[in-house]
Amino acid sequence: MDKIVVEGGNRLVGKIPISGAKNAALPLLAAALLPTGTSTYKNVPQLADVRTMAKLLRMLGWEVEGTKTLAITAPEGKNRKKLKLEAPYDLVKTMRASVLVLGPLVARYGRARVSLPGGCAIGARPIDQHLKGLQAMGAKVTLDHGYVEVECKRLKGATIMLDVPTVTGCENLLMAAALAKGRTVIENAAREPEVEELALVLNKMGAKIQGAGTAVITIEGVDELSPIEHSIIPDRIEAGTFAVAAAMTRGDVLLEGARAEHLDAVIAKLRAAGVTVAAEAGGVRVRGGGDINAVDIVTQPHPGFPTDMQAQFMVLACTARGQSVIKEMIFENRYMHVPELGRMGADIQISGRVAVVRGGSTLTGASVMATDLRASASLVIAGLVATGKTEVLRVYHLDRGYEAIEKKLKAVGAKIKRVKET
Repeated sequence: MDKIVVEGGNRLVGKIPISGAKNAALPLLAAALLPTGTSTYKNVPQLADVRTMAKLLRMLGWEVEGTKTLAITAPEGKNRKKLKLEAPYDLVKTMRASVLVLGPLVARYGRARVSLPGGCAIGARPIDQHLKGLQAMGAKVTLDHGYVEVECKRLKGATIMLDVPTVTGCENLLMAAALAKGRTVIENAAREPEVEELALVLNKMGAKIQGAGTAVITIEGVDELSPIEHSIIPDRIEAGTFAVAAAMTRGDVLLEGARAEHLDAVIAKLRAAGVTVAAEAGGVRVRGGGDINAVDIVTQPHPGFPTDMQAQFMVLACTARGQSVIKEMIFENRYMHVPELGRMGADIQISGRVAVVRGGSTLTGASVMATDLRASASLVIAGLVATGKTEVLRVYHLDRGYEAIEKKLKAVGAKIKRVKET
C-alpha cells in the first residue's frame, strides 16, 4: 500500500493546474445514461472514484472509452442486450456516488435496482430524500435485502420539498425530472456549483431546467435527450486545498484554471487570516507572507463554508496566532483527523460538533493514518510545515479525490514523494 512522505520547511512557489472537479464529473457521467448515442466529456480528473463510476457504467452496458477525455456510448441496436439495470453492492460500497445512476435509469428505462450505500467514515448519509422525490413523481419503491428497487413506466412531474439540501439527492432528481412528463419543482434545492454544472449539461442535452444555483429549481420534462460534448469545471476543493498549502508555507502560487466565484467562502476566510488572494486571467493567485490570523469557521451548505475544506482550514488554524473555533454542521463524525494532528503536536479540543484550535504550536513530523479523503489532504499539507518527516498512510483515500497531489506539490517546491510499500 502506498504512502506519502513529506519533509516540511519549503515555500511553495509557481503554478498548480487545477484538475476537473470530481463532484461534477460523477453526476455528469451518470447523466450520460439519459441520451442515445455518444456523449463526450473533456477535462475528466484521473481519480479512483471516476474510474469506479466508469466501471459501473460498463457493467450497466454502456461503452466507456478514454481517460482525460471520456466517450460514453449507450447500448443501442444489437448492444441493447448488454443493458443491465442494477448497481451492485461491491461497487456502491466503495463509492456512494454510485447511487446517482438511480434517477437516470428509472427515467429512461422505467426501473432500476441499486444497492443501499449505507454510512461512511464521516457519518451517515442516507438516500431517503432521493427516494422521497422519486415516489412523489409516481415511482414504486421497494427495499429488498439491502437493495432499493424503483419502478415507474414514466415518471410524472411533482413539487418536491427536500428536507435538507442534499447535493446527490438534488442531482438524482434533476436527472429523473429531465425525462418526466410535466413540470417538476425542487424546493430547498442544493445550490452547489456542481449542481449548476449538471443542469447546464442537461440543458445542452435538450432538457428544460431553470433556477439551478438557487433554492428552487424548475424542470419541464421532455421526451428525449441528445448526446453532448462538454468540458468539466475545475475542482474548487482541490483549488482550496492548494490555496491553504500556499498560505501556510508563505508561498506564492497561481492556481491555474480555478474560478474565484466558486471559492467565495474559502477566499473570504483566507483573507480574514491575512492571506492575499486575487483573481487573475489564468486563475487565482494566493500569497502568504505575514503571520496567520486565527479565524472561526462554521461549515454550511453552499454558499456557506464547505465541509470539504474544514480539515484543511483546521491545519491552517494550527499555525495561526490565537484561538480558532470550528463548528462542523454537515457531518457528525468529521473530526477523525484531529487525533492524527495531535500526534504532530497540534492543540485541538473537541466537544461535540465544536473544535477549539489553539494556534502557535510547532508541528512535528510523524507517521499518521488517513481516515477519509479530506482528512488525507489535511495531513499532507500539515506535513508541508512540520519539522522533520511526515508519513501519511492509507493514501488510497487521497487518490479518490486528488489527481497526482504529490507531483503537483513537488512541482512548486515541496519535498514530497509517494513510496510504494510491499
